[in-house]
Amino acid sequence: MADPDFDVLILGAGSGGYACALRAAQLGLSVGLVEKGDLGGTCLHVGCIPTKALLHAAEVADQTRESEQFGVRATLEGVDMAGVNAYKDGVVSRLFKGLTGLIKGRGITVIEGTGRLTGPHEVTVDGRAYAGRHVVLASGSYSRSLPGLDIDGERVITSEQALRLDQVPASVVVLGGGVIGCEFASVWRSFGAEVTIVEALPRLVPAEDEASSKALERAFRKRKIAFRTGTPFQSVKTTDSGVAVTVEGGDVIEAELLLVAVGRGPVTDGLGYDEQGVAMDRGFVLADDRCRTNLEGVYAVGDIVPGLQLAHRGFQQGIFVA
Repeated sequence: MADPDFDVLILGAGSGGYACALRAAQLGLSVGLVEKGDLGGTCLHVGCIPTKALLHAAEVADQTRESEQFGVRATLEGVDMAGVNAYKDGVVSRLFKGLTGLIKGRGITVIEGTGRLTGPHEVTVDGRAYAGRHVVLASGSYSRSLPGLDIDGERVITSEQALRLDQVPASVVVLGGGVIGCEFASVWRSFGAEVTIVEALPRLVPAEDEASSKALERAFRKRKIAFRTGTPFQSVKTTDSGVAVTVEGGDVIEAELLLVAVGRGPVTDGLGYDEQGVAMDRGFVLADDRCRTNLEGVYAVGDIVPGLQLAHRGFQQGIFVA
């Protein structure tokens, strides 16, 4: 190939992409980092960081309620979601500013726009082609739904929309008892909502070990967070006051909102991976234990690779690849 624009060209600036970029730059390589949104991706803006900020606010609410047992007379008059959201957004903003500074300080070239793999060592961004001696695919994930379950953004929402709520719902059905669903269930209960989790598999957080599931279920029972495991979802319809969720067996659960938290899918459609011959399976990019795809010099990290879709996994893969 002709002299490339970069030693390493990375498509996606989430946890895996920016970790790879920083490490590669630290090793003296020239790096191009393609991102259509904000640096930091899902984890920083609509995932791990804002949800942990909400969990911290929820913990403060719980501690306020329980303060009297420590001789402190404090009352919780309600949750001001404008204030909670300001705190959450402030946490994200500070970390985003820090990450932006790190990227700039390492001399990494940020290429803003929608990128597409147009050759084994080429990414085209809004009509302009960039070449890399090595290419790293790190395009991330999106909130999944179920067949026939439409997200309207008002009564039936995803985790990303849940982060933007300006008031605490009176009641919520959480569809999915994995990590995301359980986090939001915990937050909303701490803020005073009635919460019911519906999970098709036999236990909450089914990807974790059974002892962890049992401990979480005990804690949720104590906090009066209802959950129905081994209960597949059937349908949902909107009502005057919210939603009516029908589960297998015909039971109907009514609530103000339905949060769909059934996992995340890989963002790979339309990005040229198939056309360039990248080996794929159900939308995921196949990579070996060294994050190598079947194409020489092309790697894949993060949520697009089969396995746990967790930020620290993508971060570790990004560092490893570099």
